[in-house]
Amino acid sequence: MFEANSQNELLTPSQNPLEPPLQHSPEPPREQPRQGRGGLRTGAIIGLILLLIVVFVIGGFAGWVFASAKSSATGTTTTTQAATTLDAVRESVAATAKPTIVEVYVTLATGAALGSGVIVDSRGYIVTNNHVVSGATTIQVILSNGTKEAAQLAGADAAYDLAVLKIAVPQGGLTVATLGDSTQLKVGQEVLVIGNPLGITQTVTNGIVSVLKRTVSEGQGGPTIQNAIQTDAAINPGNSGGALVDLQGNVVGIPTLTAIDPEFNTPANGVGFAIPANRVKTILPQFIQTGSSS
Repeated sequence: MFEANSQNELLTPSQNPLEPPLQHSPEPPREQPRQGRGGLRTGAIIGLILLLIVVFVIGGFAGWVFASAKSSATGTTTTTQAATTLDAVRESVAATAKPTIVEVYVTLATGAALGSGVIVDSRGYIVTNNHVVSGATTIQVILSNGTKEAAQLAGADAAYDLAVLKIAVPQGGLTVATLGDSTQLKVGQEVLVIGNPLGITQTVTNGIVSVLKRTVSEGQGGPTIQNAIQTDAAINPGNSGGALVDLQGNVVGIPTLTAIDPEFNTPANGVGFAIPANRVKTILPQFIQTGSSS
């Protein structure tokens, strides 16, 4: 018995053949570590932000390019429209003023002379330069429609190089120019000149008022004109007696002398002078009433 008990005591439960082996509980499954879920999410957010930045940058650049192109196109369109409008104004003024401009043809004891004139009164009065008709034995006026009319000298103001002619009013009447206020002229203002330089009738040139109240002397006993209007690139030789017109269609001066090039002692193209329209408005009623001016 002692020996048997000793053997039993030496047997462990698992070694007891009479008892079933112990069942060990399986270990609970270990949770797999999250492999960078936070990192993936952060990366996705950064990627989305970068994508949005790229979209905004590209969109902003495209918008800037479009706006620049639109602004440039608008500026070009505005400039073109302004130029077109100015051209239309010039054309309208020229078309309105041309019928008031006449060609003045005079015979002299020594030959003939040619100049221009402006119809300033519906009764047949025409303003021109005194030097155009001075010493004339006969004067003939050719209207813009080609009609020829004999003219008489109604008065002359040699000091201001102005003369007034009178013609019979043709059937259908005359187109009369509007005399403007020459005191309102500004340096830099655009003007047109319409006349018959060198016998080329109904010629229109444009330029600007460059100086006001210029004193001009023809020299050798010729007229000394006070408060003359100097223009650049408008009055050419041969425009004597024509019309200096503003862009409202008003006659603001009567072209008279051109500048003399001292190097060649010849008339200089592009620089000329005009008698202010306000002087014409002063002497015209006097010539019509008395034939002289004060």
